[in-house]
Amino acid sequence: MKNANHGFRFRDWNVYKDGRVFRKSIHILVRKFPKEELFSLIDQISRALNSILLNIAEGSNKNTDKDMALYVNRAHCSLDEVVSCLDCALDDGYITPTEHEAALAQAEHLAKQLKAFTVFLSKGKSLTKPFTVNR
Repeated sequence: MKNANHGFRFRDWNVYKDGRVFRKSIHILVRKFPKEELFSLIDQISRALNSILLNIAEGSNKNTDKDMALYVNRAHCSLDEVVSCLDCALDDGYITPTEHEAALAQAEHLAKQLKAFTVFLSKGKSLTKPFTVNR
């Protein structure tokens, strides 16, 4: 497949790809929340999930690594927000402890990638190749 990223380099990054997988799995999980949560907890989780991806994408074309790191940090903060929402969902009985633990494991994996990306950027490394973190 020639030029699969269509000129958007963030689409090659594992942190972005894994963020998409995380987003999809959490969206599936929140479908079982009660309808009265539609405009509160469900909406909050959805916005935070989207923010993870959107900040990675928006940061990808910043002029400096310092500017880009700010957006990666914002993505990480949005991930923290999702985790907090998942804690609320567990406390309210919307998800099981097993579902909660599985979601947290995915979140932890993504958090490690975001942290590694921030460290990578702080060292002034070149992003001429797709950014990857050892899985």
